[in-house]
Formats: sequence, C-alpha cells, structure tokens
Amino acid sequence: MIELTVDAEGLARSRFAVSPLHEVTSTLLPWGLRTEPGSDPWVARARRVLRRARLPLLTALALEAGGYVPDFLSPHPSGPSPTVEEELEQVRSTPPERVLAELRTLRDGRPDSGLAGSELPEVVRCAMARGGERVARQAAEELRRYWELAFAPHWEAARATLEAEVDRCAGVLARSGAAALFNSLHPGIRWADGTLRVESRFTVRLPVPLVVVVPSLVAPVPAVVVDPVPGGRRPPMLVYPVRAGSSAPAAPPEELAGLLGPTRAGLLAALARPASTAQLAARHFLSPATVSYHLGVLHRAGLVTRARSGRFVLYRHTPAGARLARGSAARGRQGTSG
Repeated sequence: MIELTVDAEGLARSRFAVSPLHEVTSTLLPWGLRTEPGSDPWVARARRVLRRARLPLLTALALEAGGYVPDFLSPHPSGPSPTVEEELEQVRSTPPERVLAELRTLRDGRPDSGLAGSELPEVVRCAMARGGERVARQAAEELRRYWELAFAPHWEAARATLEAEVDRCAGVLARSGAAALFNSLHPGIRWADGTLRVESRFTVRLPVPLVVVVPSLVAPVPAVVVDPVPGGRRPPMLVYPVRAGSSAPAAPPEELAGLLGPTRAGLLAALARPASTAQLAARHFLSPATVSYHLGVLHRAGLVTRARSGRFVLYRHTPAGARLARGSAARGRQGTSG
C-alpha cells in the first residue's frame, strides 16, 4: 500500500496533466507485454515495434517482470498538456547526477519500499561509463524514434481521450470536491482523512507537498511514481488507467444501417460515450474528413450534439439519437431470437 499524506494547501496545489512521454515509457513496464483486453491496439503493438527498431538503451531498460524503469525517461509534465518535443527536451537536459542516481537505483533497488535491485545490462553499464549527460542524450534520441514509430500516428485520438478525462475530473471537483474526485478515479485509489491510499505491492508512507495526477491509456492499474533519489524532493506522480473504448466497433443493427447508411449508423451507435472526430476516425478506420462529414449530417438531423472540451470538440448522441440506436438494436435482437 502507498499512502500519501497531503494537507489542504498541498491538495490545492495538486494538478492533472496529460503526458505523451509517460505513455511511451509505460510500455517499457511489464504491462507493455501483457496488455489489457480493452487496450488500444497500438498499445499492444508498441513493444513489437521496440524490438524491431534497434533502440538498444530502451530495449535494455524494458521489463518483462517486476522492476524499475528510470524516472528521467518520463519527466514530470511541465504543464497541463506538454508536447512530446517539450518532454524530450526535459529528458535531454536531465542533470547528469540524477540520471546516474536513478540508474544506481535500478541496480541497488530500494529495499525499504519493497523494490528489489537487478544486475544492469551491459548496454546500460557502457552508457553510464560515458557519463549521465551522454545517457540522457541517447535516451532522448531513442525515445523520439520510438515515439515516431509507435505512438505519433495515434496520439491525437489518445490525447483527446485523456483530456476529456481531465475535463470530467474538473467537473467532479467543482460539483463534489476533492475527496469525491480522487475516489472516482479507480477502485484501487481511495482518499480519506487527508491521506491518499493507492493499492500497490510496494510500501511507501510519506507526507507530500502536492500530487501530479496523470491519466493513462497504457497503465492497467494505478501506480505512484516516487522520487527514487535519496533526499529527492520531486513530488509524486499518481498514474491511473483510463479506457478509451477504442477496440473495433460492433456492426450497427441492420435496420439502423438501412435507415442511415452503415457508416452513419456505426458512428451514431458509437456515440453513447463522447468522442472526438479523431477518435472516431481511428476506431472506424475512416479519414477524419469522412467522419466530420457524416457527423455534420447527424448533427443537422438532431441525432448528435457537440460541445467543446479544451482543444477538442466532442460528439455524443442526443436523446433522439439514443432512442433511435437503442430501438434499432432492440428490434434487431428480437428478430434474431424469433
């Protein structure tokens, strides 16, 4: 169990952020190999890309069992939604002493927290011998390549999902307060009496000045990133899973497809949950322009509504659209059972 004690002032300073590099680095953990059934397909493909791409440092640091991936690979987000270029620059400019200290943590572990050490791969030992600054530069270049191959084509849709989750959290905070907000994130996260408790195989208890909260499409369970450097003062980062619902969509009922056409019927059926044009395009294997055109037709017909959420426009079916989708699905099931 991880227990973070945060006073009222620290709670007020706590913030949410969307981090592209955190998603990249999360695939280096064991869950990058054993993805959840509801994960986005690109998450399951990422480690295969890593193995083929000749990225020696990242490949050496990727885990197949429990362990530790150095935190400098996924720096604390500098703002609510930093770009990947901003985060790569943070990696590149990591102080050399921090880079080497985190790699020593990988070697030595943190027995007081339940983190075992492990023998450093030869690639990592050779990189360390060249100095922390060289390690940081190599890591930044390999992360860039990994990002371009495995993540960049999918990031717009992923970011829309994560930022929609942040907006949801803002609404819960405004309506119900901080306790309700943290208790809404995941069953493994609980807030009570000034302490944030996160289920974990690690044991950590400490007072913290604030918490940086990061939703993730890669992480299957909550995790807390605590500064691994002895005496380090970096605030903890709480990561929790968000599911995009972006697996291949089910075929719409024949009756609805006959009325609207199969493309519009599929989009309408998918909009029980808010989604952006980019998300729908990725899920339905359509171009954003095609999705935008069909959403415009559905919007003019009063079957979907749209609202801005941060930098994105999210669509959802209206009550009339929901009745049409549900009614067609119900009639389709009756016909099948008859």
